Amino acid sequence: MDTACDWRRIIDMHYPAGTPLRDILEGHSRQVAGMALAIARRVCPELDPLQVEAAAMLHDIGICRTDAPGIQCLGTEPYLMHGVLGAAMLRECGAPEWAAAVAERHTGAGLTRADVIASGMPDPGHDLCPRDTLERLVCYADKFFSKTHVGAPPKPLDRVRASMARFGPDAAARFDALHAEFGVRIQ
Repeated sequence: MDTACDWRRIIDMHYPAGTPLRDILEGHSRQVAGMALAIARRVCPELDPLQVEAAAMLHDIGICRTDAPGIQCLGTEPYLMHGVLGAAMLRECGAPEWAAAVAERHTGAGLTRADVIASGMPDPGHDLCPRDTLERLVCYADKFFSKTHVGAPPKPLDRVRASMARFGPDAAARFDALHAEFGVRIQ
C-alpha cells in the first residue's frame, strides 16, 4: 500500500494559512492524530505512523464546503456531507485512496446506507462505515475531540457514548465495537 501522502500540501490547497477555519481544522486534526498514533503504537503497531498521521490530518478536509458557521464553515452543503465531500476533494487532488476512504467513512461511528438516505443526503449506493483498521482507528479517535472547543482535553468516554446513542442504538453499537477494538484509558 502506498503510504506517501503530502497532507500539508493538500491542506494548503484548500485552507488559506492564518484563517480561523484552517486553525480549527489543523487543531482538531492534530488532536485526532495524537490519539490515533498513541493507540496505534499500543493496539495496531502494524500501521505505518506516517499513514496514520496523514489520514487523521485529512479526515475532515471537506468541512470547508459545508454550512456550519459555528466552526467557520461557510460553504453550502449540509455538514453531514463533509466526509463524502472530503473524499471527492482528496481524489481530485490525487491523494491516495486510503486517505479518501478515511475521509468518506469517518462520520459518526460510520453511516449505513439507510442512515444516509434517512438524513436526506444523496444515496451513495453503499454504506459509509469504516472498513479497515486505519479507517476504524481515525473514526474512533475523532469522536473524542470537538471542533468547537479545539485544544480541550478528550471528551470522557461516557459523553462520547451518549453522543453516539443520540443517533440510535445501531450507531451506539458501532461505536461500542470501535471501543472494544481500540479502547484505551484516556489520560
